[in-house]
Amino acid sequence: MALFKKKPPLDPVTLAQQQRAREEVEVNTAFQKGITALRDFIAPSSIEFFGTHFQLGTRYARTYYVYGYPRQIFTGWLSSMVNIDEIIDLSMVIYPVESQVVLENLRKKVGQLEAGIMIDSEKGRVRDPGKQAAITDAEEMRDKLQVGEERFFRFGLYFTIYANNIDELEFVSHKIESILGQQLIYSKAASSQQEQGFNSTVPQFTDQLQIKRNFSTGALSTSFPFTSADLSQDNGILYGINMHNSGLVIFDRFTLENGNSVVFAKAGAGKSFTVKLEVLRSMMFGIDVFIIDPENEYQRMAEAVGGAYVRLSLSSATRINPFDLPQVVDTEEADNALRSNLITLHGLLRLMMGGAQAQMMGGTAAAMPALSPVEEADLDAALIETYAKAGITNDPLTHRSQPPTINDLYDTLLHMGGTGPQLAQRLRKYTTGTFAGIFSQQSNIDINNPMVVFNIRDLEDELRPVAMYIVLNFIWNKTKAEKKKRILVVDEAWQLMKYEDSANFLFSLAKRSRKYNLGITTITQDVEDFMGSRMGRAIVANASMQILLKQSPSAVDVLADVFKLTSEEKKRLSQFPVGQGLFFAGQNHVHIQITASPTETGLITTNPEQVRQIERQEAIDQPQGTIDLSNRLTPGV
Repeated sequence: MALFKKKPPLDPVTLAQQQRAREEVEVNTAFQKGITALRDFIAPSSIEFFGTHFQLGTRYARTYYVYGYPRQIFTGWLSSMVNIDEIIDLSMVIYPVESQVVLENLRKKVGQLEAGIMIDSEKGRVRDPGKQAAITDAEEMRDKLQVGEERFFRFGLYFTIYANNIDELEFVSHKIESILGQQLIYSKAASSQQEQGFNSTVPQFTDQLQIKRNFSTGALSTSFPFTSADLSQDNGILYGINMHNSGLVIFDRFTLENGNSVVFAKAGAGKSFTVKLEVLRSMMFGIDVFIIDPENEYQRMAEAVGGAYVRLSLSSATRINPFDLPQVVDTEEADNALRSNLITLHGLLRLMMGGAQAQMMGGTAAAMPALSPVEEADLDAALIETYAKAGITNDPLTHRSQPPTINDLYDTLLHMGGTGPQLAQRLRKYTTGTFAGIFSQQSNIDINNPMVVFNIRDLEDELRPVAMYIVLNFIWNKTKAEKKKRILVVDEAWQLMKYEDSANFLFSLAKRSRKYNLGITTITQDVEDFMGSRMGRAIVANASMQILLKQSPSAVDVLADVFKLTSEEKKRLSQFPVGQGLFFAGQNHVHIQITASPTETGLITTNPEQVRQIERQEAIDQPQGTIDLSNRLTPGV
């Protein structure tokens, strides 16, 4: 019989200590449960898995694995998916395999294939080219493995895509499957394995899908993921920084189909800054620049580089004669010089005689009507007679005579029959009326300068489109006289696009400019009006380079439709900070950051605060001779 001793009762002090210990454990446990760990901050509010997708908080997602590859795979095949503007988690799992094991397996495989070919031959079957190709590939791999030229790997590729709803998820899925399918790379959703797939694509280094494919070193190197859209050349000027890969966007616009470009941006987004930076850097390569400046933004830059600054106003002494003829050397061009200028003058005179208001796109027509067919015929006869009185005919030898002026045309119209006197009355304000002088006398400007800026800020609103038209024609005549690389900058081009004749003229220049090594840069902030006109869209279509900076929300839809932007690019277009945008060159485009040196910024900025700081610094340093704007632009800046 076993005897058990009864334990003596614990004393009160020991009982109290044990009670306190239990309470401390409970408190500590409760405290640990209440602590917020790092994973609590990054974890979604909920996660729910389904057969073909899963929901992560409010977002929908789907994981895919790649199971099929073509016989040959080429470098950069993954870049199209890496650079797509969608949210993707991409996971690549690589398992090295011992070469000796692979060599033994390849030896057995080659033996099986050769035996299969022999059996087919004995039975009179048609030769299977697939087996022969497999033998060739296996033998080639054996040779390379044997000498250590190649190694062998098992490669798994998984990716998870995200969307805001099921419809968007299906759209993105189809897009990515199509991108891979075009390269004969086949992917499949991880059905009933979405949780394992998700765990395989989050950055925790696990492979729960275990779907792999044999890859050699050469094939594996083609899947290098750190590639992105690149847009750069060996020659050209620096436009900015590629935001995809921090590379340089260096480009020569004259190597494209044409040298034309368009720049769209809302006010204050940096469009003038971008164009002025391009102008400065282009001049370092010997390219001449013409600028039509409607807001006096280019004066500081013109003075800094020693350019000519032509101020057009009713009170200035500057005169431009629209009847000037180009002094061309080419025989064919010389034969058509007068005829071409007559056509241009028809469009100009329609603007001057009141047709501009009647043609205004989207505006209200003025009381004065456009020219009738009879008036057009009388005007044509008057123009030809006016040139003839000055001794100028279709014979190129007569084109060096002093051209007539609007005053001469006025006299011709006044003394001819038909509708001539009425046309003369409509033209009188440009000869002896309010607008007399500026365009009714012989030209007195010389633009033999690498940079010429035509300032039209001080012109009246009614005269401004006429002035832009005349200046464009004046520049065009100079361009035809000497073929060399030039850039023509038309700022606030929407003012021309409001009128049919001036819009047609600008479009005509855009189409013909390439023949004369002229690149036209069209700048506008009124995107809806510009793109709403038929000629505006045609000008964009004839520009091989486009720069889209930050846009107003109302303009985003228009540009997204014209430039075929993705949903992500469309979203970013209204959110870009100042100086960032999309840079299009031919069929390629990148996200770009416009970057200038401090010296360049000092020359081209129009930011009021920056301008005041520069002026204060110049006032301090100029007496000491430390700052001289004429010497600030130096090669290599």
